[in-house]
Amino acid sequence: MAVPRKGPLDGLRVLDLTRVLVGPYATMLLGDLGAEVIKIERPGDGDETRHVEPTRDGESHYFIAVNRNKRGMAVDMKKPAGREILVDLARHCDVLVENFRPGVAGRLGLDHETLQAINPRLVYCSISAFGQTGPYASRSAFDIAIQAMSGVMSMTGEPGGPPTRMGLPMADLCGGLFAVIGILSAVHDRERTGKGQFIDFAMLDGMVGMLMYMATRVFMTGEDSPKIGTAHLGIVPYGAYPASDGYLVIANIGEVFWPKICAAIGRPELAADQRYDTNRKRVARREEVDAMLKEALAERTVAEWDAILERHDVPHAPILEVSEVLGNEQVLARGLVTEFEHARLGRFPAIGRAIRFPAYDGLPLEPPPLLGEDDEAVLRDLLGYDAERIAALRRDGVIV
Repeated sequence: MAVPRKGPLDGLRVLDLTRVLVGPYATMLLGDLGAEVIKIERPGDGDETRHVEPTRDGESHYFIAVNRNKRGMAVDMKKPAGREILVDLARHCDVLVENFRPGVAGRLGLDHETLQAINPRLVYCSISAFGQTGPYASRSAFDIAIQAMSGVMSMTGEPGGPPTRMGLPMADLCGGLFAVIGILSAVHDRERTGKGQFIDFAMLDGMVGMLMYMATRVFMTGEDSPKIGTAHLGIVPYGAYPASDGYLVIANIGEVFWPKICAAIGRPELAADQRYDTNRKRVARREEVDAMLKEALAERTVAEWDAILERHDVPHAPILEVSEVLGNEQVLARGLVTEFEHARLGRFPAIGRAIRFPAYDGLPLEPPPLLGEDDEAVLRDLLGYDAERIAALRRDGVIV
């Protein structure tokens, strides 16, 4: 009987030397798609995110969020025997991902050049704040610093207010996504060339790459984008509007929806009003248009407007709290809330896979590993270490 595949990346083995968020998020996505991910942590305290509050029974929400579908090892890579284990693992892996500060991997003897000589097919992805080159290469930085330096914070927030960090750690998350795109591209290229590649991914590169039309606006006008809250610089109406009991968003993309918005709020005559009949005119009269919408929407609840706007085919959505999202009928119907069996927490809820492959629907999620949970199994089954050698490594503090 054939062993069922774990996803479209089944058979791909990933050595995960990353920590905190951007790297673990990338390797978790690979694991979600069926790759075998072997996560390496420090003996003792492990990944820093194991200790971020809130915690339950010694397990952190932060670590749980980005480390499922991985095997876990605790290896002291500062000890020669620990580095030997990682080199042995690199021989057996297709991909290695690390997010050390530039230069650290080289000092450990785990750099791309060293490992490529051992395994020419290895795809080596290095994630750092600013990349391997340039005047900032040696700097360290976390998500908020990259948001600041990429221009994102300068245009996030309410008009006249201070710069604001995005609610999600987008520099980390988009970095993880870009890293996965790079890794899968290199794996595909390896099928043609037979050789792995080095991927130099910088979080700043990712966020600058996401500036899109905001950068093009500067190229075109020479002007920076001001903070404008939930509104849009070039589209009206667009943004969050208060109903009687909460908020909802309306997005008038193109001219086709303006008459529908007018009909929905009980002002059909506005569709033909020459003061507002084109987007250019509405942008020029932004305050007037927004005032009319606010006045109308304040008369009903979010639920009432949700039904009315849907009936009139107006692009809109209620603004939900995270707890509401996790119980939303569409989210549940798509399987985006599921659970796994955790050694300490028992049945525990989890966000489901965002990428759907109907051929692999129903595959269960594996829980994040306990610290060093798979040390012995990996050393024995993958690397062929005997019991005496494993016991010596444990005795010497190289593994947990």
